[in-house]
Amino acid sequence: MNYRIVTNNPSVKEVYKDIIFVNGTFLDVLINVRDLVHKGHELISHPLGSSIRTMYSPYRSIIVRNKTNEINKDHIEVIENSIYSYKNTMQRRKPDAVNSKDYAMLDLNLLKSALDEFKSIYDY
Repeated sequence: MNYRIVTNNPSVKEVYKDIIFVNGTFLDVLINVRDLVHKGHELISHPLGSSIRTMYSPYRSIIVRNKTNEINKDHIEVIENSIYSYKNTMQRRKPDAVNSKDYAMLDLNLLKSALDEFKSIYDY
């Protein structure tokens, strides 16, 4: 397996075995991914969701490719900008804990879709 899933979603933890589980917030997942990208891992899935509403989720799962020989400066820029955007957006809003079960399911489904696409491109 040439990738890892970084997540704080307990539903993902139940389905996938080889993950980096972050016992923390959406922001903690972003920071963990940032640290990996700075060490040479590459982003497979985008750190932020496809809409502003998904930023209110308490859960996030991000796929990274295992460490490579070179640091990808574009990926560093993406993760750093994602952290900035998340912090900026969440200054005015709290995560939506009331709908956390729905967000967990949505995150799991988005992860499955991203993994299917990744595997079809790279023949996993």
